[in-house]
Amino acid sequence: QVQIVESGGGLVQAGGSLLLSCAASAITRTYAMGWLRQAPGKEREFVAGISRSVDHTYYAHSVAGRFTISRDNNKNTVTLQMNSLKPEDTGIYYCAGDSNPWDSTAIPTTVSAYDHWGQGTQVTVSS
Repeated sequence: QVQIVESGGGLVQAGGSLLLSCAASAITRTYAMGWLRQAPGKEREFVAGISRSVDHTYYAHSVAGRFTISRDNNKNTVTLQMNSLKPEDTGIYYCAGDSNPWDSTAIPTTVSAYDHWGQGTQVTVSS
């Protein structure tokens, strides 16, 4: 069974930073990985993704330039460094994996493309 466990969420003031971490089963080295979030009353949305090959990343327009996704396939971890946080970044953040990416550079940006999910971690940004 694939396990994905997030950590690092919390409460932060606007303009602050948080580092989210995701520990995953070794098999996720072959997955494209991503961070997605769900704000209260809204649908889950893509935030950032990284390819299986590690060297390709992609960000939602709303976070580009502020967030950085990375992965260490030796440690089976995926991280999301979030800087210059805004109140609209508040939500539950999920680490997720796509077990069947198109190729080694593919980064899925749709929620439905991800077939393995963590339980989520809450991020709250106060104004």
